[in-house]
Amino acid sequence: MLKAARVHNSNHLLTLDEIVALQQQALSLSFDAYPSRTTMADLDTKLIDQFFSRVDRRGRVALRDDLQTNLVKLKLIREGKVTIAAELLFGAPDCAIRIGRFKSEATIIDDNVVRSPLLLAVEEALTFIKKHINLSYHFDGSIERKERWQYPLEALRELLLNAVVHRDYKSASDIVVKIFDDRIVFTNPGKLFGKLRVEDLERDDYVSSLRNRLLAEAFYLTGDIERYGTGFVRIREFLSSYPEISLHFEEMGDFFKVELRPVAQVTPPITDLERRILMLLRNEPTSSSSDLAGVLSMRRDTVKEYLGRLKKRGLLVREGSPRMGRWLLTDAGRTALADAGNSSS
Repeated sequence: MLKAARVHNSNHLLTLDEIVALQQQALSLSFDAYPSRTTMADLDTKLIDQFFSRVDRRGRVALRDDLQTNLVKLKLIREGKVTIAAELLFGAPDCAIRIGRFKSEATIIDDNVVRSPLLLAVEEALTFIKKHINLSYHFDGSIERKERWQYPLEALRELLLNAVVHRDYKSASDIVVKIFDDRIVFTNPGKLFGKLRVEDLERDDYVSSLRNRLLAEAFYLTGDIERYGTGFVRIREFLSSYPEISLHFEEMGDFFKVELRPVAQVTPPITDLERRILMLLRNEPTSSSSDLAGVLSMRRDTVKEYLGRLKKRGLLVREGSPRMGRWLLTDAGRTALADAGNSSS
């Protein structure tokens, strides 16, 4: 018998997935708490030991010496049966992360399919992504050079964790990651769960609804997840030093999509003075505001004001300490400088 639910001012028939979700909420269960056809013999005990070692070091829960007792305590074994969460974490899950490096929507250069247990899958996927995104090096005044990836690795790891923890494992579809020259796209099966809406994710105080509570708990206990419901807050924090990159998310049918792409804006032409500042910093990135003031015959406070404007427009970023740091031109800064050079020639 089909059930109906009240939505706004009208009734609509519930889908099978909605009925299952309501049943889970009524029983205080999440999908990953249901029994799997997997047995203990099918699980990787070495991986389980590694998991509990990480949990023990983190100290967020008290463990016993007995592996079986610990699995029961974390509800990864329930009523004597291996749960779906345990199968996903330590077994051979029937799902994957598909990653491709694309030159265009129709042209793929390289691809990989990660079918490992979830405890290994995130790092394996991140390793492949790192092969296909840009890496630059610079010096901040110290002996060692510093790396700057095209995207902050912490944000990429958080997006992968978000995908594996919150995806709908009832779906036969896989998580898909597409890497393009100028953007990276994460798509995972399952719309936002519960009452969470896309616009809620733009707020720092949003409340997460957990489709897979046991998976979320497992990654929380290992320290991969700091606190529930803060994933997109952390991603925005990681992107704060990448003003040239914007974060976008949306629901598409039965999927949730997240994209990191260049900031979509029309950059006004830079002035001649801004062009001179960018050229000086491109050639001497460790220059201070006092150095620039001397070269430009300007007051130091005026130079600092211009530097602030260029940072706000996403043309410059500052890395390192105030005394020992350096200035870096972003892609938008280099483009603006090139456009200014072309217009003056």
